Amino acid sequence: MTARILIIEDEALVALELRFVLEDLGHDVVGVAADSRQAEEIMTSGDVDLALVDIHLSDGPTGIELGRRLGQDHSVAVLFMTANPGMVRNGVAGTIGVLSKPTDERAVRTAVDYALGRRAGTPPPMAPPELQLFA
Repeated sequence: MTARILIIEDEALVALELRFVLEDLGHDVVGVAADSRQAEEIMTSGDVDLALVDIHLSDGPTGIELGRRLGQDHSVAVLFMTANPGMVRNGVAGTIGVLSKPTDERAVRTAVDYALGRRAGTPPPMAPPELQLFA
């Protein structure tokens, strides 16, 4: 299933690696944002199926609120990718879960597949072990 994915990550090398992984999987990366302002601008330019959101962006720890707005206001499937998963351990309304960084290509692939399946109403029977789901 090809999807339109937004990467919200302020570390350029991490964002570039994610972009390569997602494009190799056949997905369309609609943009990369390093802060909440850039992410909002990209959101206004078209449909996004999934957003991969870091918590700490170049404008501070704005990723949590950004993820909440994307999930609730824009009906985007949201996965957090962060080295600080404890910051979202109680979950974030409108979002799916969190992947701890660093991670590998297989974990990204399986988490993305799970999130897209869940958005389409056909999630795999089990979430990948690396993905901490929110209730």
